[in-house]
Amino acid sequence: MSSMYRIYKLTLKELLTLYRDKMMFFFIIYSFSFAIYLAATAGSMELRNVPIAFVDEDRSILSQRVIDAFYKPRFMTPQIIAYDQIDTLMDGGIYTFIVILPEDMQKDLSQSQTPQIQLNIDATRMSQAGIGAGYISRIISQEFARYKKTPTSQLSIELIPSYKYNPNLEGSWFGSINEVISNLMLLSILLAGAALMREREHGTIEHLLVMPLQSSEILLAKIFSTILVILFWVAFSLLVVVEGILDVPLVGSVWLFLLCGALMLFATSSIGIFMGTITSSMPQFGMMLILVVLPLMMLSGGMTPYESMPLALQYLMYLSPTTHFVELSQAILFRGAGLDVIWENLVAIFFIGMFFFAFALLTFKKSMEAQS
Repeated sequence: MSSMYRIYKLTLKELLTLYRDKMMFFFIIYSFSFAIYLAATAGSMELRNVPIAFVDEDRSILSQRVIDAFYKPRFMTPQIIAYDQIDTLMDGGIYTFIVILPEDMQKDLSQSQTPQIQLNIDATRMSQAGIGAGYISRIISQEFARYKKTPTSQLSIELIPSYKYNPNLEGSWFGSINEVISNLMLLSILLAGAALMREREHGTIEHLLVMPLQSSEILLAKIFSTILVILFWVAFSLLVVVEGILDVPLVGSVWLFLLCGALMLFATSSIGIFMGTITSSMPQFGMMLILVVLPLMMLSGGMTPYESMPLALQYLMYLSPTTHFVELSQAILFRGAGLDVIWENLVAIFFIGMFFFAFALLTFKKSMEAQS
């Protein structure tokens, strides 16, 4: 019981120390508020108000129908330009797409011939260029099919996709939640490691060692304080920023996600403490943070599809808690999964976390013995 009381007191000390560190405190608030909003809105990969123009050489009913098929919010109101203006307007970055509708387009289509339509793309806008080309091709094909009154597909069965979550495929829905998951992993490693580094640089870690405290109690206090702080701001971000401001529905249980997040924070905080024990200064810790956190975030399946990685890399990343956490987080928040679906990921995170905690504790004891 006395051990639990000492951990409780040390946890309060860690929380008070964090509160007095104004820069770190502000960084945490920013990461789970403004950063989430910016990642959801400014970083969207979908088309929105893309400038487009047409060179209408046919001037027919069909060409007007094709032009009218492009409207907001994906495209801005199409403009009609002359052929000799194409190079000037594209070089000036005025339009991302310029479509040339050829002469006799309606006549050729009526005679079952295929009109040759030219699409000019400003490829410097890479995200819009690739996505927009597919949209434009599909819209024009649909208008041609409607004009000929034939189905858009020659298959005997027409596939009509239906999306259970995010039916309009809004990028902000995925971007905001994935940013919360990424920041949870990043801030937990940073906060736990920085807390240890701060005490080592200020010399207060030696004061703790001369007290009747065990090394495990010191580490557990740092881990528990990190869990409390990060979980509070994760809950704030999901309920206030994501669900409240961005109006993104959370189909799964937020409480189950926070429970899984607490277990994940135990593992990542242990990683942060381990990194803090093998570095001698905050700049070194910052460099190691970049080398460790970026690969974990990029290869855990949150940014790129996990199945597209090489098989050997997939097996390697299964030893990381971030891979299992991304899987269960997306299952809970995107598909409304329950404990019966994600229990295997939870067990994996628990054992990986215990391994990193034992390794961090052993390294911490050795580093303290070397200093003494």
